[in-house]
Amino acid sequence: MKPQQLFSVEGKVALVTGGTRGIGLMIARGFAEGGARVYVSSRKAEDCERVAAELSQHGECFALPADLATEAECRRLAEALAAREPALHVLVNNAGTNWGAAFADYPDSAWDKVLALNVKSVFHLTRALAPRLEAAARPGDPARVINIGSIDGLAVPALETYAYSASKAAAHHLTRVLARKLAPKITVNAIAPGPFESKMMAATLDRFRDVIVQGCPLGRIGEPEDMAGVAIYLASRAGAYVTGAVIPVDGGIATTR
Repeated sequence: MKPQQLFSVEGKVALVTGGTRGIGLMIARGFAEGGARVYVSSRKAEDCERVAAELSQHGECFALPADLATEAECRRLAEALAAREPALHVLVNNAGTNWGAAFADYPDSAWDKVLALNVKSVFHLTRALAPRLEAAARPGDPARVINIGSIDGLAVPALETYAYSASKAAAHHLTRVLARKLAPKITVNAIAPGPFESKMMAATLDRFRDVIVQGCPLGRIGEPEDMAGVAIYLASRAGAYVTGAVIPVDGGIATTR
């Protein structure tokens, strides 16, 4: 198989949650430019429509807004996707949130909000879409679930983001559990990003960019191609024999700390 075929996502159907900005948008753009038919989801319908229109200039992209903090909305999104597509080749569970506060003041509401979106929605949406994912599976080319974790779930973060770091560690382990449960028709892997330009990272990068860059073995902040490349690898034939893996994409920060 030629390299351009080995790493191709052409003709695949992909759903990217949290796909209107940051890491989700990087992945959605990479898939659309690679020839996949992409559905982007986020809470705000206007953001979904704007991004779908933008990415449609480079490929096929459609808006499917949903607030995935509840199981009911996860089911509704799965039903909306099923009404449009008989099969789903790639699900990217990227929707997530963060909450930082001092140890003494960290509220219980932070745990509820962060765990609901960063962990529970991954489970609920994957389960709701499992029939569509199984319908896309072919021998040697299973359907793919790609969960977006974080290096904060691999190593102790510098900032006081207790619920976030715990939720990402949970998402990494849920990835392994689902990988065993859903095999062989569906692979489940996680990407653990380090610092990338995104709304969630904006305040941190404004304050600590130089420190982060100095602490990164590769000496820079992640770029969109870095994230899109790993997602395309996992979604393509090249990644068909990988499941249950958590792949840091962080310039070596977590693994060489």
